[in-house]
Amino acid sequence: MEDPMTHPHPAPGTPCWIELATLDERAAQTFYAALFGWSYHTKPDPATGSYTIASLDGVPVAGLYRVMPNQPPSWLLHLAVANVRSAVGWATSLGGTVLLDPVDIPGRGSIAHVRDPSGAICVLWEIPDDWAFGTDEPGMFSAADLNTWDGDAVDHFYPTMFGLHSHQVGYAPGIDYVEWRLDEPILYRNVMGDEYQNATPSHWLIYLGADPRRGADVLAEQAESLGGTVVLPPFDTGYGRAAVLADPSGARFAITDRSRPDPDWRAEVEDPYDD
Repeated sequence: MEDPMTHPHPAPGTPCWIELATLDERAAQTFYAALFGWSYHTKPDPATGSYTIASLDGVPVAGLYRVMPNQPPSWLLHLAVANVRSAVGWATSLGGTVLLDPVDIPGRGSIAHVRDPSGAICVLWEIPDDWAFGTDEPGMFSAADLNTWDGDAVDHFYPTMFGLHSHQVGYAPGIDYVEWRLDEPILYRNVMGDEYQNATPSHWLIYLGADPRRGADVLAEQAESLGGTVVLPPFDTGYGRAAVLADPSGARFAITDRSRPDPDWRAEVEDPYDD
């Protein structure tokens, strides 16, 4: 794997970090260390009291911090921007809502929290020069799905903001799934269907890589034995075998074994909005 310290800055809209906001940081550290082999380094943080960097084989893979008891535990996706203040202006002009105005964090660049027009929350991050983020290996970030009720709204918001192209992927009747692409897919969008409760808010679902030597099925079983929950048992997709899990605090995430794509899973369909 390429040395993450030599990565060029990612293109705007590219996932560049993930954070776990958890009710019990110690339990979360134990869970993810057992599941993926993560190690941790914690340092003081003025916003949250402390901030923990999770690493795998010396490569940073995620951040962890503790939230207040009245806040839901969740994984939070960060998207790269060239200038966070300009990006916030774009977001609001496209119907987004700023939840946290741009903040400069010493040594960590500048961030802002934004809610998109469908209600999903993400972080816009103007990353520092020494940015490092491990991806596309077991135990590291693999992909992110935006699960939403309003495909039209987000298909306008994110592609316009980041210059992405929408590529419709149809794999079953009544399912609306889109790749948002630069040269390759960088984000995915799914319109939620009957399998979701009506009260489910729009949200980003983060995928972490499953080691092919173990596979998604074994990893899901292990997560359950560690106090997690199997929200959606392992299933086949055109991108790999996946499962949706929740950690002991209830934060949901997915795992995917990309060595096992199902070649019969999807069929490309024409997207009238793809330019």
